[in-house]
Amino acid sequence: MQDQRHSHVLQLDIQGTPQAWISLEQAALHVAADSVAWSDGRGPLATLRGGHNVARGRQSVIEVPPIIALHGASRVNLFDVVPAFSRSKLFRRDRHTCAYCGQRFGENVLQCEHIVPASRGGRWTWMNLVSACGACNGRKADRTPEEAGMPLVYLPYVPSRYENFLLEGRAIRADVHEWLATRLPKGSRLN
Repeated sequence: MQDQRHSHVLQLDIQGTPQAWISLEQAALHVAADSVAWSDGRGPLATLRGGHNVARGRQSVIEVPPIIALHGASRVNLFDVVPAFSRSKLFRRDRHTCAYCGQRFGENVLQCEHIVPASRGGRWTWMNLVSACGACNGRKADRTPEEAGMPLVYLPYVPSRYENFLLEGRAIRADVHEWLATRLPKGSRLN
């Protein structure tokens, strides 16, 4: 029986660059079509059983690994693609820590805080946003950290490709999490 919490497969290009989370069914199609160059993970994510082959007297079986790398080259260098922004990924990147007071908070308390205020042209980008508690965000108001006398306790950064897959917040099997974590950049907050 498949564990529904871990029903997605990490799809890589042949060089090991994460491409996407794909469904178990999509991964099974890649396995059946022999388009998997290599795979990784401790044991199959799922074992799918099909019909019986009358001539051989055996049931068809496909074991789907949790990580698959597909043959062929990627059309786009995904290291050049900035990961999509979301509130929850920002809060995870910042380890649920307010950039001004340094205290940890739940997602329901944290706010997305513009370092350069939106009213002054500050954009919704990884490099201009940090997590802040409501009190600090209100105190900083429509000023820069320097103007408010509130220095940042950490600096913003754009998550790497590997960090982005961990930040998405999926229920990831331990071996897939470990595979991604060993490839995090030095100094990543997710280490």
